Amino acid sequence: MSTRRAPQAQDERDERIVCTPPGMGRLVLRRFDPQRDSWEQLTQLLHRAFARLASLGLHCACADQGAGATRQRALAGDCFVAVCSGRIVGTLTLEGRDGASPCEQYRSRGVASVHQFGIEPTWQSRGIGRALLAFASHWAAARGCTQLALDTPFPAADLIAFYRAQGFSLVDVVRFAGRGYDSAVLSKPAAANQPFAPARSGIQPSTGCAGVARLSW
Repeated sequence: MSTRRAPQAQDERDERIVCTPPGMGRLVLRRFDPQRDSWEQLTQLLHRAFARLASLGLHCACADQGAGATRQRALAGDCFVAVCSGRIVGTLTLEGRDGASPCEQYRSRGVASVHQFGIEPTWQSRGIGRALLAFASHWAAARGCTQLALDTPFPAADLIAFYRAQGFSLVDVVRFAGRGYDSAVLSKPAAANQPFAPARSGIQPSTGCAGVARLSW
């Protein structure tokens, strides 16, 4: 049985983090809102973010999936977007334990996972990806998870090196159905007290996370 989506309180739908990474201006991390955001535009962002991998023959689902698939996958967890200058420049979906996953790590108790993680190509290498992964670690810890996991094409050595630099370690290699390549599964301890760039926060702990303080960036 899958337990991927954590309970969502009413005020959780409005949670947001505002930070000011060096050299970038105001960056807002908030939940994807179907009332003002577009699944089609989010899908196109993912297409652009995964285009380089697709050109190398590493054909991830995000490279060409339709908006309906993006929506279905996002609603399986909690979808967040990074917004700068009024434009969505990054996204990721966070899920709790998935007991139905073919990946043993994702089935394990206490493991949260990252999916549909992409940054607009022209906004890459500015720290947005690092900020999203740091937030993901907080999200996981706030829900009682001890590990945060993700997967990436095993041949993509540069991506594996990036994730290792964020504290992830290789724990498995899996061939997911429909993919013509092996995927590296990486994991790291979830932590709610990692340091962040100075900024302010308006994010509250989720339901069932007693004892977890307000996040601060």
